[in-house]
Amino acid sequence: MSARTHKLVWFVPREALEATRDAVFAAGAGVIGNYTRCSWYAAGTGTFLGGEGSEPSVGEPGREERTAELRVETVVPADRAVEVVRALLDAHPYEQVAYDLYPLVDPEP
Repeated sequence: MSARTHKLVWFVPREALEATRDAVFAAGAGVIGNYTRCSWYAAGTGTFLGGEGSEPSVGEPGREERTAELRVETVVPADRAVEVVRALLDAHPYEQVAYDLYPLVDPEP
């Protein structure tokens, strides 16, 4: 894998998993060598408390919520990162999307 690769991680309800994966893959993520649509995901619980003016897709403002979510990971070429994140945000059902984008370091000198 190239030093110019990032790891994108996001959290999503199970019912939106395929829509978000399809979007980021169409934008250029998930390619490792001769393989495409590469990702990993696992289940967990997300928590949040919507503040004044929020419009959560789950629960209501002012009450802490716990919701089943998936943590999804894939690789992103650095030169496609902006487009991939934009595609994720457009496909995701949440008002505020929790995601991380990490640069990966190539261990080869």
